[in-house]
Amino acid sequence: MKPTTPVPRQTRQARMFWLVLGLTPVILGLCVLMGAAGIGLPDWTTQPVILRLRLTRVLAGFLIGAALSCAGVVLQAILRNPLAEPYVLGVSSGAGLGAAVAILTGFSALGAFSVPLCSFILAVLTLLTVYRLAGPGGSRPSVFGLILSGVMVSSVCSSLLMFLVSVAPIEGMHSVIWWTLGNLEVTSESLLAVGGGLSAAGCLAIWALSPELNAITLGHEMAHHLGVRVKVMVAVALGLATLITAASVAVAGLIGFVGLLVPHVMRTLVGPDHRRLVPAAALGGGAFLAICDAVARTALNVEIPVGVVTAFIGGPFFLFLLHRRRKAGGME
Repeated sequence: MKPTTPVPRQTRQARMFWLVLGLTPVILGLCVLMGAAGIGLPDWTTQPVILRLRLTRVLAGFLIGAALSCAGVVLQAILRNPLAEPYVLGVSSGAGLGAAVAILTGFSALGAFSVPLCSFILAVLTLLTVYRLAGPGGSRPSVFGLILSGVMVSSVCSSLLMFLVSVAPIEGMHSVIWWTLGNLEVTSESLLAVGGGLSAAGCLAIWALSPELNAITLGHEMAHHLGVRVKVMVAVALGLATLITAASVAVAGLIGFVGLLVPHVMRTLVGPDHRRLVPAAALGGGAFLAICDAVARTALNVEIPVGVVTAFIGGPFFLFLLHRRRKAGGME
């Protein structure tokens, strides 16, 4: 009997990428079939509204999950920090504050771009604040510094958000509170079109920057020697990550840990090459959030915000990564 030849790592990673690509439409199709009454497709002639709502939620879940995952990939590559993620770094909280301001002040009535614009502005300011607090004097921020700064800034944003909710009218209070927990029940198709379009364009732009992201992960000095304009590249990549995060938050509210969990899993499956990692993270993140939303609306007799489900899964995963990295002595 001839000994079996081990499959090269590159071949295994390529096979896993095609497996993710093939499974994603199957998972999305199953999510469309899942409803409160069980698994099945509503009758198009008698229940067209239900089928349309399911399709819209699955589409929103896929676009937002893909965007949050790609944002996590970019932040982890640029900051060279496996714990970097829009929710952990407070970027999502800043974007949420901006969206809440637009909703409660009536600025959202000016057009579909108004909420994403406010989210993007506050998200950029939040990221700059976190990075400045974590690395004073222009020094490279530590893992603990980023986490602590992110928690501090996120708390401030949450406090301001709660203040706005407390002084808001009753009709605005309920919608904002439900939105802050993460919700894929799309109330405006035009907002979904704008947010989804921005997210898709941002993900494609990030994929185009895959060679530069590969160089950045080797270190800024090595990337410079490889011909990468590091400062420009970092600014563009962080801007894209912030844009797609803000667009996602504007549509569905605060949904955490997708950008932390999915990139780690996909990096293990398809490898660290961003030419495969970015599309794999987009597909995996979209499928993951669609599954979480299907569970949120079918597991109990009442609908659970999808952000609660992702927090249940991602919170323990984050603590596990934090403990393992601290045990390995990599928290400086």
